[in-house]
Amino acid sequence: MSTTNVLLVTIGDADGLSEEGREAIRTLRGGESVDRPATVTVANEQQLSDVFNERTYALLRVIRDENPESIREMARVVGRDVKNVHEELTTLEALGIIRFDDDGQSKRPVFPYDDLIISPFAHDGGDSAPATP
Repeated sequence: MSTTNVLLVTIGDADGLSEEGREAIRTLRGGESVDRPATVTVANEQQLSDVFNERTYALLRVIRDENPESIREMARVVGRDVKNVHEELTTLEALGIIRFDDDGQSKRPVFPYDDLIISPFAHDGGDSAPATP
């Protein structure tokens, strides 16, 4: 049976902003699978749209599909400035969405999950009243 490693991104309490995501990356680095989805919780809708935008989706697709050997190669593939790509990748790493593997003097970006699910309502208490027609 194959285990799928999933990263779940939600909006909610920012106190545990990315600790679960970081813990999942540490678990995956150790060669173990993650039984529950790793979770990254952003503070609000604005932060979600700041982190997950067209540019960062493109970076994540390149990491997943082309496995670039360095940030410089990543920038070349997406046709962007190395400094800007580095800044966005560093933000993704700080949130626990990607990790960097050191490869000599280069840092290779790695998306250690099989899938990414964004569910802004996962931690939303919502209205518990039943819906009425």
